[in-house]
Amino acid sequence: MNDTTPSKGDLRRQQIMTILKQQGRITIGEIIEHFQCSEATARRDLDLLEKKGEVVRTIGGALFEGLTAVRETSFAEKKQQLWLEKEAIARRAAGLIEEGDSVCLTGGTTTFLIARELKQRQGITVVTNAVNIAMELADSEGLQVVVVGGVMRSKSFELSGPLAEKTIEHLNIEKLFLGVDGVSADKGITTFSELEAQTARLLISRTQHTIAVFDHTKVGKASLFSIAPLADVNVCVTDARLEPDMEKVLEQHGITTLYANA
Repeated sequence: MNDTTPSKGDLRRQQIMTILKQQGRITIGEIIEHFQCSEATARRDLDLLEKKGEVVRTIGGALFEGLTAVRETSFAEKKQQLWLEKEAIARRAAGLIEEGDSVCLTGGTTTFLIARELKQRQGITVVTNAVNIAMELADSEGLQVVVVGGVMRSKSFELSGPLAEKTIEHLNIEKLFLGVDGVSADKGITTFSELEAQTARLLISRTQHTIAVFDHTKVGKASLFSIAPLADVNVCVTDARLEPDMEKVLEQHGITTLYANA
């Protein structure tokens, strides 16, 4: 037998990619109908294609990666980018947290660094849907850590889905520190994952103050999925002075802008 002969699964995934390139997106239902396969097989195919970086998974299907202007990078890759700037943002953001607060940290490198800033603090409840943040705080005796359940995304370590949403619906959070992939005047705050966007929207609905944390490379960018308009944000913490037009837009929405080294 020739070892280079594609398997039935390989051929099916090649055909799925052909459809994606032609129409830009595909649903689980379309895969099941077209290839006469099970739902589990359809989901597994899309998961494999996502791991290869060829598609963007959505709720109930996938989008062709070529539709997105910028690829999503993994947490490990993000750790190599602007680490010192993100540490400065994290220190500034952590200064907004007081003893007795209940705060939430979503996934992301900057929010991970906020968690590090809190490790020696006392009397704070930290809610997170990111497994790596929960592990970072696991030995912090002065903190109460609440982990939101759900299905983990390998690129961000975030938990999302119905289980996460069911938990979040019963939470009352004072301050939400939200990591984002894009911030723009017209698109608001955005991210690469539809599931994470949905979870973030629910977290915003359960919090008193939403604080977006991001470095200057995210400004003026819009990722694939919208989390919320700028009007839903109370504070922005970043590392470099924003363009005057952007500062004006934030001011019009009543958003406080804090700079890491100010």
